[in-house]
Amino acid sequence: MSDFFLFADEAGDFTFRRQSGASRYFILCTLTTVNAGLSHDLLQIRRGLILAGESDRDRLHATEDKQHVRDQVFACLGNHSFRVDATVLEKSKAPSRIRTNDAQFYQVAWFHHFRRVGPIVLGQADRLLLTAASLGTNKTRAAFKQGFNNAIQQVADRARWQTSFMESAKDPLLWAADYCAWAIQRKWERADDRSYRLIQPKIRSELDLWRGAVEHYF
Repeated sequence: MSDFFLFADEAGDFTFRRQSGASRYFILCTLTTVNAGLSHDLLQIRRGLILAGESDRDRLHATEDKQHVRDQVFACLGNHSFRVDATVLEKSKAPSRIRTNDAQFYQVAWFHHFRRVGPIVLGQADRLLLTAASLGTNKTRAAFKQGFNNAIQQVADRARWQTSFMESAKDPLLWAADYCAWAIQRKWERADDRSYRLIQPKIRSELDLWRGAVEHYF
């Protein structure tokens, strides 16, 4: 066994009402790997973009990147070995008690995701580092971080894991998790599976958490 590294990002928003621009789903996506080769190659893509004139480029981000950049990133992802897991939450099916605030809903998403994925990953790892892209404003970021940590603590033995909550620009594998989350979201929100098919061989699980629920709360 060895050290495993899990990187997480999310797609969707925390708007719990039906309105233009609000996402139907909130998707928590994790990428798990044992080596840093992918990180090096993503940094090379960023360096190439800077050499091409994008002097302020500090990360790769699927929503903002142009298609020629996405093509490079997805080709890079295809050359590496890692596992992707996603938990999909249809927001209108979320009872009011778990969405009293955004950080609480985020913690619920993490609990259900890691309760399923954590034992699988920890069963293969000596130690696990979980890194999540930070969310919220300066005032709310601490609540999101606490929710993230609390969810993990409910599932896993504290001796074998550590968490890190950081700006996405600081680690290239958060860029990779962002791209995977974006591809999965495109499939669920827009029925557009072009990018999804490029990472599909890496996807080990994709759970619609409330698939059997019939009640919508808004």
